[in-house]
Amino acid sequence: MHKNTVIIVCGPTAVGKTSFAIELAKTLQTDIISSDSRQCFSELNIGVAKPTIAELQAVHHYFINSHSITDDLNAVVFEQYALNAASTIFLSNSVVVLVGGTGLYIKAFCQGLDNIPTIDPAIRKQIAENYAQHGMEYLQFELSTKDPDFWAVAEQQNPQRLMRALEVLLSTGQSIIAFRSGIQHERPFNIIKIGLELPREQLYQRINERVDVMIQQGLVDEVKSLHGHKHLNALQTVGYSEIFDYLDDKIRLDEAIAHIKTNTRHYAKRQMTWFKKDNDIQWLHPESAIEVVLRRLGLISKM
Repeated sequence: MHKNTVIIVCGPTAVGKTSFAIELAKTLQTDIISSDSRQCFSELNIGVAKPTIAELQAVHHYFINSHSITDDLNAVVFEQYALNAASTIFLSNSVVVLVGGTGLYIKAFCQGLDNIPTIDPAIRKQIAENYAQHGMEYLQFELSTKDPDFWAVAEQQNPQRLMRALEVLLSTGQSIIAFRSGIQHERPFNIIKIGLELPREQLYQRINERVDVMIQQGLVDEVKSLHGHKHLNALQTVGYSEIFDYLDDKIRLDEAIAHIKTNTRHYAKRQMTWFKKDNDIQWLHPESAIEVVLRRLGLISKM
């Protein structure tokens, strides 16, 4: 056992991770490291369900508003950022709360990832533009024909993973699989993994309600202000892609909203599929999780 501990709070979108993590961090008088791959972008707010100003003031967050959509950001970058943040927090507190729904980022923090070579920015931009113009079919065709080994094990409906694999292929001439050693790095701290989950129908209702609130808060205007950057990798994501289609007169607004709800539910399902493969995660209802965490830390009696 190590002196310090990181509590990982994970689960699907809209399950209540943010409010739970803030309550936990306030109880433990510590800081939070976000492991959300989109909330780190300062230009994105409504569409990524970023914590409110009041929530950010209540607890200091790392990896929120820390980067720009023009930055070259990936799981390897996050790994180093989050490890440095944890080291800083450990100077004054023995417990860190890390929260988010980006499974690959959490895996990078816990185990480390292989160091994939730098990607040519021109190649990244061209792939993003081709995806914006031709959609998933472009990515799927390119990888299925040019990198069949990766395609056989790929998340074939995940545009972020497919674009990343195509970037590596075109930049290095090798499959991304060639850079995966599978070596896990030991961390100098304990890790407790807590997964939050709700009954599916309740979760889907919360997702639908959240999307409606986003629209009311001005999501369309937020996306409109970013229209000139829609080719960037950071904006190839649920909540933005659909509104771009509406702004480009490809679909009606009501259709865009319906697509956001459907795609967000699909995303939540993919998140759960990823996290359920990790047997170290203890799954809890959000309302009962605080007490369980405090017991595991030995801060309250286990009786």
